[in-house]
Amino acid sequence: MKVVLAYSGGLDTSIILKWLQDTYNAEVVTFTADIGQGEEVEEAREKAIKLGVKPENIFIEDLREDFVRDYVFPMFRANAIYEGEYLLGTSIARPLIAKRQIEIAKQVGAEAVAHGATGKGNDQVRFELGYYALKPDIKVIAPWREWDLNSREKLLAYAEKHGIPINRHGKKSPYSMDANLLHISYEGGILEDPWAEPEEDMWRWTVSPEKAPDKPEYIEIDFEKGDAVAINGARMTPAQILETLNEYGKKHGIGRLDIVENRFVGMKSRGCYETPGGTILLKAHRAIESITLDKGEAHLKDEIMPKYAELIYNGFWFSPEREALQKLIDQTQENCEGTVRLKLYKGNVTVVGRKSPKSLFSPEFATFEEDSVYNQKDAEGFIKLNALRFIIEGYVRGKK
Repeated sequence: MKVVLAYSGGLDTSIILKWLQDTYNAEVVTFTADIGQGEEVEEAREKAIKLGVKPENIFIEDLREDFVRDYVFPMFRANAIYEGEYLLGTSIARPLIAKRQIEIAKQVGAEAVAHGATGKGNDQVRFELGYYALKPDIKVIAPWREWDLNSREKLLAYAEKHGIPINRHGKKSPYSMDANLLHISYEGGILEDPWAEPEEDMWRWTVSPEKAPDKPEYIEIDFEKGDAVAINGARMTPAQILETLNEYGKKHGIGRLDIVENRFVGMKSRGCYETPGGTILLKAHRAIESITLDKGEAHLKDEIMPKYAELIYNGFWFSPEREALQKLIDQTQENCEGTVRLKLYKGNVTVVGRKSPKSLFSPEFATFEEDSVYNQKDAEGFIKLNALRFIIEGYVRGKK
């Protein structure tokens, strides 16, 4: 059997690689995606070779531009937030990895794919829904649901027995972490007590807001069709946009989040996140929409957003309903262009200006000064018609 494994090069997926070879007598093909996690992905090649993987069966790919252009940006056009706070940083990365795994499986003639997600979390669902949506006959191997290596002691013992390198240098983080160009997440350790405040040294990306610069910094973001295309007048690729906004956010302590969320599998989970660039981008996108979207468009988007966000969180990126919602959302972005000016200061992002050649904001109609385009007497009939049902109810039920 030939199996394509989503391989990070870390201890867990290295153990999975060896376990697949032993348990399934599998020829393992490793796939390592660089989506901006900030780690040296090329190290995965050396580790895979040491574990007996043929060089032609090792795939290491830079997918940062694909990730932001085809997944992050479409999601941000919807202003998607799960349960009012979470910017879906882990959720949105899984469909890209699943898609590329299936493409590689077809390319090399693999019968199966494998991942390192546990049987308790959301990622197993996200990966596997993606696999089946793209190749219904694929065999999926989820080691954490099959093996008996259910403790760190057993994992380490297995690694030592099979000569899998174990990094015993330095202090191991007590948290389960996941990172990409959009965010970094933390779970486990002290965070399993929802009353406990995270330790300051947990945060890896952003400076503490208390220690951020005492002087605010202003930036401008240009949009075209709902996507950011330039910062301070400099045009950039999608990945460069997010990388640059991340640097601004990290500097000013922007994007920290501490939430308890409802996992798709049913349990509540406490997680902390740093999404510096995404937090800035979301604020800016809503600002440009505020002057370029019609009221009905904007309100409809806000109504469907929770459903759209839930679909992404639960792993239904490739579902027909998500794709249908995406078409509607993208239609609303046709005139979403212009510039937003933001003030960054000690963990806060404040919109201080917005302009667009397609702005629907009319000073002539909105002014509190004298105007010649709006007859204030028209409001009386408007109010009376909207109040008509109250008036009728009052007469019928004796409220007069």
